[in-house]
Amino acid sequence: MKTVSNCVEDILITQPYLEEALSRNIINFSALALELVEPISKMLKKDVKPGAIMMALRRYNPPPTLTNSVKMKRAIQNLGDITVRSNLTDFTVRNSETLINNHAKILERIHIEPKLFYTFTRGIHESNIIISSSLNDFIKTQLQNEMFLAIQDGLTAISINLPQDNSKIAGLYYHFFKRLAWEGVVLYEVISTTNEFTILVEDDYVDKAFAAIKRVKV
Repeated sequence: MKTVSNCVEDILITQPYLEEALSRNIINFSALALELVEPISKMLKKDVKPGAIMMALRRYNPPPTLTNSVKMKRAIQNLGDITVRSNLTDFTVRNSETLINNHAKILERIHIEPKLFYTFTRGIHESNIIISSSLNDFIKTQLQNEMFLAIQDGLTAISINLPQDNSKIAGLYYHFFKRLAWEGVVLYEVISTTNEFTILVEDDYVDKAFAAIKRVKV
């Protein structure tokens, strides 16, 4: 049988910002309890008193990843350099039997110009190429027989080096996404390798995105 505590947990899990505020004791429990009376009453299909909700809120234990654990603090302190690359274009194409061969020819061209920015991601149904805009015409010509799903230029990539043990730290990426969301930054693309995290944003968001990531590092 579902209880008030179960309902409080379900609501907080879907609202990580609210959950974090509770973990930092910077929220008014009484006001929040009043706000949750209606949704919890609907979930339980009976009237619930604010006092019962407030008691459940005070007893709630947030996941340790939301608190400033020693491992999380160390990871944030050891974040590496932030690199910004502008004048990029994102090509999204439908996967096909010919795409791999065409992509191989693109790699040959990139090998001649190693300073170009380039990433390639293959999904189940589509593939994504992010590359310096100076090669736009070449990419369109090389993939002229492929089905383009989207082409977006005027993009900038912001990359940050992560500590080597980052894959063992739950919640690390949450700190980036939280800060970017608070700053109103719209992410066009997210790219991640083992020790490197890159976001792709339209040029209008570059300053906000860079400042947001820098604040995480600080």
